Amino acid sequence: MSSKPTRNWKRLQPTSLRNALELCKDHGREKLNKSVEKIAEEMGLTDHWTLYKWFQTGRIPANLIRPYEVACGIDFVTRWIAASSGRLLVDVATGRNLTPADIAEMHEHFGGTVKLLSAFYARPGDPAETLAALTKHMEHMAWHRSNVVQHANPQLEL
Repeated sequence: MSSKPTRNWKRLQPTSLRNALELCKDHGREKLNKSVEKIAEEMGLTDHWTLYKWFQTGRIPANLIRPYEVACGIDFVTRWIAASSGRLLVDVATGRNLTPADIAEMHEHFGGTVKLLSAFYARPGDPAETLAALTKHMEHMAWHRSNVVQHANPQLEL
């Protein structure tokens, strides 16, 4: 019996709206133990089959994106919308001090991204994985930039 490897949700970058909807649903199931029925109920939908229709067509009403992401516990649809229009999302920085784990994570992101970029230029192929890694790394570095700016005026942790 082999166990399925767990996904690193922080590193995933959706490649399409349909993929973003599926990733949100999978996160809700794997991390929050929520069924499609439970997600639909939390969104205030009367019929969970509506969600399946959205997964199939890649169409979701804009006013239901946030309730869907909140119910699933992750914002892949918002991330895809931003990335598909050439934008980066940056978490709001609080000016907190970094930990050794933060520095190690930053090095890991950079090293993995450079490895994928080098491999892509050596043998150009499907750019999806490389683009996802580059986008995630740029978002991560933009957060650090914002955190340095905020460090002079740290926010109170609630």
